[in-house]
Amino acid sequence: MYPSDYRYTKEHEWIKVEGSLGTVGITDYAQHELGDVVFVELPKVGAKFAAGKAFGTVESVKAVSEIYSPASGEVTEVNASLANEPEKINKDPHGAAWMIKIKLSNAQELAVLMDAAAYEAYIAEKQKEASA
Repeated sequence: MYPSDYRYTKEHEWIKVEGSLGTVGITDYAQHELGDVVFVELPKVGAKFAAGKAFGTVESVKAVSEIYSPASGEVTEVNASLANEPEKINKDPHGAAWMIKIKLSNAQELAVLMDAAAYEAYIAEKQKEASA
């Protein structure tokens, strides 16, 4: 269910790394927990973020949630289509609903992120705790 070539955070963001660039979005689990997404606030190209720092927000019918950068870097591209079609996040969170692309400033930070199997185990544990 979760792409094996992505890395995941405990805050439910993903990053797909290609060379020195990373594409970032939120996971299917995150969009499911949020419910219907109605608004997305993303940074401008050129903005710089440290790993773990908020770079934007996602607003749903339930709540407003911050989105955190899985790695440090500079924003090179923003998915402008999400401004008019935030519901893409609910339909295709691991594909068309990517949020930002960043030029990585420290690739070693990626080593602490979870692979798909570890992330799936993490959310299974969270779901088990929630139902207990």
